[in-house]
Amino acid sequence: QVQLVESGGGLVQPGGSLRLSCAASGVIFSINAMRWYRQAPGKERELVGYIDSMGSSDYLDSVKGRFTISRDNTKNTTYLQMNSLKADDTAVYLCNVEIRPSSDYRSWNYWGQGTQVTVSS
Repeated sequence: QVQLVESGGGLVQPGGSLRLSCAASGVIFSINAMRWYRQAPGKERELVGYIDSMGSSDYLDSVKGRFTISRDNTKNTTYLQMNSLKADDTAVYLCNVEIRPSSDYRSWNYWGQGTQVTVSS
């Protein structure tokens, strides 16, 4: 069994910063990609960015230069550092982690419950 716990969301003023975390626990042999999504009311869920098992990352164009995804493999945790936040960044942020439970090549995706980020004056 695998569980993801997200934290770090909240209310922040435009231009401010937040750091979200997503920690995986349970039966984990290794983790492939760790991804962050967001979804605002009335809009489709979009991929904010990801980090792969080698530490390479990529981002949605609108957040490049402002957001940074990192991972700590010793803690099975991914972080989303968000700087220079804008009102358009307001959304529920969800992590998605691709996990191998054993040494074979099968993997499963797990979702966090989401954390609300609100950027407002």
